[in-house]
Amino acid sequence: MKISVFLVIMVVGCAFAFAFQEKLDREVEKELIRELLEHLETRQSIFSGGEDEVREAYETVRDDDNDITWFALKYDGRQLASPITGSDYADFLALCGGDDRVYGYVRVETGDEMNPRAKFAFITWIGPSVSPLKKARVSTDKAFVKAITTQFGKEILADELDELRYDRVKAILEKASGAAYGTGA
Repeated sequence: MKISVFLVIMVVGCAFAFAFQEKLDREVEKELIRELLEHLETRQSIFSGGEDEVREAYETVRDDDNDITWFALKYDGRQLASPITGSDYADFLALCGGDDRVYGYVRVETGDEMNPRAKFAFITWIGPSVSPLKKARVSTDKAFVKAITTQFGKEILADELDELRYDRVKAILEKASGAAYGTGA
């Protein structure tokens, strides 16, 4: 079962790479397929610290009783390093460099003083300088991250920092949840 799911993810990832990104040349395509097959054969986790570390960071962000409002996963070689957590959104944005690939899970407070609500966004950052091969890997690896971070109001894919401004993310989450009532003014 897991093998067939992984193969489906691999095919979808390749299709994504061809449909929405620069056309990969034959050598890059062969390298991507070789890496994916190698990953399948060895069944190594993409998480260097294991899924439990990621799950713990996810639960921490969702917990109302702490100040942690985000966690991020960045690549260290072919694997995702241990989760980075924080409470200052500017620190999260600082992780999103031009040649970085980052998966983020962010808590945003919406509503008003009388009725505050927590909303969550799953963010995939692909810097503008990321190679086509690494872009293609994002689409396949993201499925493994999303298997853990299952509860979010909106998924955001970004390649420009302006797209990840806090006010924009908050507005996207409010609109997605139907909470963008406005005052009519």
